[in-house]
Amino acid sequence: MLKERPQTQSTLEIVSIDELALSDHLLCKIDRTIDFPFLHDFVKDFYCADNGRPALDPTLMFKLLFISYLFDIRSERQLISEVQVNVAYRWFLGLGLTDKVPDASTLSANRIRRFKESDVYQQIFDQIVFQAMKRKLVGGHTFYIDSTHLKANANKKHFEKALVEQSRQAYIDELD
Repeated sequence: MLKERPQTQSTLEIVSIDELALSDHLLCKIDRTIDFPFLHDFVKDFYCADNGRPALDPTLMFKLLFISYLFDIRSERQLISEVQVNVAYRWFLGLGLTDKVPDASTLSANRIRRFKESDVYQQIFDQIVFQAMKRKLVGGHTFYIDSTHLKANANKKHFEKALVEQSRQAYIDELD
């Protein structure tokens, strides 16, 4: 028997975002492992304590950049669109289902202008790696690479070996 499902988009439901976020999601695992409040100590000198309008929370901003890097989202506009609809992203950022997501231009302006010519990104990256090492998640003894095999249309007699380095700064430059 053919049965239609009733429309439920406007149904009022009482739920907790904790119930919706999957505990085995990568971001939930990271949140259990990494203690992010250290970010405020690293960036406090870049903010004025008693002047101007309230700034975008630095923990929120760096977690947004963390999400974009982890899930290979190369556009801040796309990142904000993804956060609008992804419950796991909202949970990781500490946003409720109805909380306003920051504007992409606000994220860009903070990322580009506020920390210009500083090594704060490297310091934060190092601290996260250090915390992961402390919890025995990173040891530095094993190196994994993607060894996907693709058939290349290349001349096997003419090639150059080149050392390629991908850095945190290269990712930031690509966003710019």
